[in-house]
Amino acid sequence: MALTLHVLASGSKGNASIIQDSGTGRALLIDCGISKQAFFGCCEELGFGPHAIEAVLITHEHTDHTKGLGVVLRGLARQEIRPQVYVSARVAEASRELTGLRGSFDFQNLREDAELSLAGLKVSPFLTSHDAVQSYGFRIEDAHGDALGYMTDTGTALDKAREYLEECRILALESNYDLHMLKTGPYPSFLKKRILSDKGHLSNEQAAEVLESLLANKLKQVVAMHISENNNTYQIPRETFEQVVARNTHPAHTATSYQYRTTSIY
Repeated sequence: MALTLHVLASGSKGNASIIQDSGTGRALLIDCGISKQAFFGCCEELGFGPHAIEAVLITHEHTDHTKGLGVVLRGLARQEIRPQVYVSARVAEASRELTGLRGSFDFQNLREDAELSLAGLKVSPFLTSHDAVQSYGFRIEDAHGDALGYMTDTGTALDKAREYLEECRILALESNYDLHMLKTGPYPSFLKKRILSDKGHLSNEQAAEVLESLLANKLKQVVAMHISENNNTYQIPRETFEQVVARNTHPAHTATSYQYRTTSIY
């Protein structure tokens, strides 16, 4: 019995991931920035029954993480599925999408260092460093101590975040951009500065450094997340992660998430 990560979509055009306890079948949804059609289509492709979703965790207010939440929640409600939505008060207030849903669905406050018990799993939120009013990553553990770390949308890996990501079996880690591609690419200078800042996103090299600091015996799977379609390729982050584990003779397997293709990590 262990945790499973299903990445439905990951990238600037929409994000959604499901964490499921393979022992009980109960599940959590992290973010919902994809359409109802895409959400239910991905679930069908994976053979995953959405009735297993008991709670939704929202990392931050940016629309690529929230824009599909309303239509998906309404679609779930038509099947008598009503998961609680956990989001910080500041994030909920900053999002038009979330504010409009609060009267119709069960919203609960998400707070840093406030451990939650959801779907039989222990959920520990931690702050990330992003240009949102607040942004969160999560450590999720099952009843047997199997742990998954989830961190995207951060310009730097804060010390507290690294603590929460230690000794995880599965690590979902942002590897957003290739530095050379970003610097020489078509983005305007203000946008390049935003991405490069400590409140932007992690580069492949930064993600590699974080991964190297987290190479522990329990780590078995690492998946590159939130990969830029314009400033990266799907090949570079995986090769970068492979180099990290190879030079440390570590047995962890590497994988890549996609914008329009599901990825499952067991």
